[in-house]
Amino acid sequence: MPVIDRDDRMTTARTLPPGLAKSLAESARHSVLTGEPDPVALRLLRESGLLATAVPTGYGGAGGDASDVNDVVRLLAAENPSLAIIAFQHFAVSSRIAEWGTTAQHRELLPRLADGTWLAASAWSEPGAGAAKQRIGTTGRRAPGGDWILDGTKSFATGATVADLYLVLVQTAEPDPAPTGGYGASGQTFFLIEGGNPGLGADLGLDLAGMRGSATGRVVLRGCVVGDDRRLGPEGAATRIIAGVRETGATLGAVAAGIAEGALDLLLDHCRRRGSIESPVTRHRLVELGTEVEAVRAVVDRAGARTAADPGLATLHSKLYASEAAERVCAEVARILSSAGYLASATVNRLLADARAVALMGPTNDLCRDLASTGLLR
Repeated sequence: MPVIDRDDRMTTARTLPPGLAKSLAESARHSVLTGEPDPVALRLLRESGLLATAVPTGYGGAGGDASDVNDVVRLLAAENPSLAIIAFQHFAVSSRIAEWGTTAQHRELLPRLADGTWLAASAWSEPGAGAAKQRIGTTGRRAPGGDWILDGTKSFATGATVADLYLVLVQTAEPDPAPTGGYGASGQTFFLIEGGNPGLGADLGLDLAGMRGSATGRVVLRGCVVGDDRRLGPEGAATRIIAGVRETGATLGAVAAGIAEGALDLLLDHCRRRGSIESPVTRHRLVELGTEVEAVRAVVDRAGARTAADPGLATLHSKLYASEAAERVCAEVARILSSAGYLASATVNRLLADARAVALMGPTNDLCRDLASTGLLR
């Protein structure tokens, strides 16, 4: 759990408080049955102090960097991957506001995001937009008085229905007819929209195979009116904001790292209970899995530390490697568990479905490959 030391820097413990960890694990089992976020888990997250991680100290936050964000996300994901991805999105929006927001936005929004009063989410994806978000249909037009009127539908928005603030990607001008490679398109702008705005609606109509407690659903804007003071960054600057995200070192690979750790812990507990932990064959397989988990941690840690020659490229590699390695770890754990892992209620099956979901989250793994290839060939 984050604490503030004497230098006003955030440090992160190696484990969550036992009571919190147990509650989050129980809520994960609850959500896999209901397909909905657990209100108790969300309340615990808001009250935990963890949401302050990415907010500067001057606004009531913990002043954490990407390494701190990755650590907290990994710890949460080991117990409840769905809650971890909700937290990751909250940290991402908090960081974008801290980096691109106006002084007025800092003063109004960051303290609420730090103390858990507000939970933040992103709404970028939509049907037909493509993984690179270059063909979005959500539009924004200026009203005579200077406000903006936004219309469109976002899909696969994590935190839908539970967020208090949404960072929404909107087309405010005609895009370049011949877009270049990358993420986003010209003429796109970000807006910060409160969940209580009468022009915004959210629902959980998606029946997901994994991340079932992540509140991933649709966000619909119908004549949604927002003031220009809710625009984040310059008009048409969304591509610049997006390009800077991966340079921070905060990575979805941290979610995958937590999932892989959770799967390995599950197998260790099973082997101890069954008495097979003393078998040389079992021990060797455990060591092999442990080595894979350590490698995942290493690429995530390197991304967060920003020590690579190209930090943005390292962030892409961390997401690619960690998400695919987590799937391998979970699949191998299921094989070793044998019939115990073939039950529909087996925790390893939830973890495997959650690991697969990470590869589909933006930027998707295929888009990561496209973006990384550009960086490697520069």
